[in-house]
Amino acid sequence: MQEPRYRIRAVHTESTITVYQAYTPGIGLPAARKGRFPAAWKRDRMTWIKPSFLWMMYRCGWGTKEGQETVLAVEISREGFEWALEHACLSHYEQGLHTDPGTWKRQLKRAPARVQWDPERDLLLRPLAHRSLQLGLAGEAARRYADQWTVSITDVTPLAHAVHAHVRDGDLEAAHRLLPEERPYPVAEGALAHLHR
Repeated sequence: MQEPRYRIRAVHTESTITVYQAYTPGIGLPAARKGRFPAAWKRDRMTWIKPSFLWMMYRCGWGTKEGQETVLAVEISREGFEWALEHACLSHYEQGLHTDPGTWKRQLKRAPARVQWDPERDLLLRPLAHRSLQLGLAGEAARRYADQWTVSITDVTPLAHAVHAHVRDGDLEAAHRLLPEERPYPVAEGALAHLHR
């Protein structure tokens, strides 16, 4: 069955969803140790969370890019994630979705969250036809994410390196077996209507 162009796929439970981020060890390691973001984590900056493990691997180069050496799996409440989606604005103007560019700009400025849909990636980090959600959190959303929504933080850098090692060895089957099991994330009908055409 063909994958819909826009769909959130993630590791999730009845009450949580797992998203990924990558940080310097100075931020990532204390966060994983304490299960909370440290004081050095800037709550006044935009932070991007990604439910797709492979999109995160594309972004951080399997945890090898400078400043992104520690890959975190952050389990957050579904309630918080859905609040962010509800209050998000698409990160670019889309004719037919937004009334006009000026209205979209005003919405974007006010929104505590923004959404980008980027091509999902395969194990070789090649783009696929369907899209993967990125969710940018700023202001109130970033503070809620760090201080209210976070349930647990796990350092998954060893997993990133293990999957990458299999990919480098050409054993994609072994790499695939290690991937987190991402399933379609249930959202209410129409809940994403303001985030894509």
